Amino acid sequence: MALVTGGGSGIGRQLSLAMSKRGTKVIVTDINAENAAKVASECGSGAESFALDVRDAAAFTELVNNIYNKNKSIDFIFNNAGIGIGGETFEIGHQLWDRIIDINIKGVLNGVLAAYPIMVKQGSGHIINTASLAGLGPAPLLAPYSLTKHAVVGLSTSLRIEAVKFGVKVSVLCPSAIETPILDSSNPSDLPSVPWAPNMRRFLTTLAGPPYPVEKLAEEALAAIEKNKPVIVIPSRARAIWVLGRLFPSLVFSESLKAVAAERSGR
Repeated sequence: MALVTGGGSGIGRQLSLAMSKRGTKVIVTDINAENAAKVASECGSGAESFALDVRDAAAFTELVNNIYNKNKSIDFIFNNAGIGIGGETFEIGHQLWDRIIDINIKGVLNGVLAAYPIMVKQGSGHIINTASLAGLGPAPLLAPYSLTKHAVVGLSTSLRIEAVKFGVKVSVLCPSAIETPILDSSNPSDLPSVPWAPNMRRFLTTLAGPPYPVEKLAEEALAAIEKNKPVIVIPSRARAIWVLGRLFPSLVFSESLKAVAAERSGR
């Protein structure tokens, strides 16, 4: 049984579909109940859906406990729900920072704290947290997003070592730009806006290449999960960028400066 957060669209939807094709029962959760139900129906017989705001720790824990009591096990949890926020850091207000921290960091943590004790008790399970290539290096003009994804990487790689003793596996998924609706989204509309934000699709393409098909991401991610890879960087060009950043940080710095200058020129 696999529980997926943010399963109503994008990467979460595709992971849900791919897991169900492998014969795994999928629990699709999303803050948008209608989207979650639609994806569950696409997954076929046996899949279920629930509305879930990952910021609500009590609701998250209650849902996971209920799922465990019904199914007697939790094999996978994909802590995938997340949002993006961009702009010049000095123009991004506290409310936007709080929102992305609550969803991208606390939402993942709430999932871990709900599922990990159960997995320790059952002596098995795999936690997969969705971070980003932006969690492995700099992401200028996307500082709030990069902040949260670095935190997810740190949590995941640290917990992985602790969890070995209990038979629990932990992986962190770090994709570059993926062809999903988030590329064409904007900052949360219910919070104060910023004067300017980069065009996400254009800027990420400049930084890391054209968006990668989400279907390919899901298949490659599940193959890596089966091998218990600790840090899953997709696609291959993203892995190259990651390695270059570690070996030649000044090169990544200079190329990022050029990309930022180009994006700012259209302001």
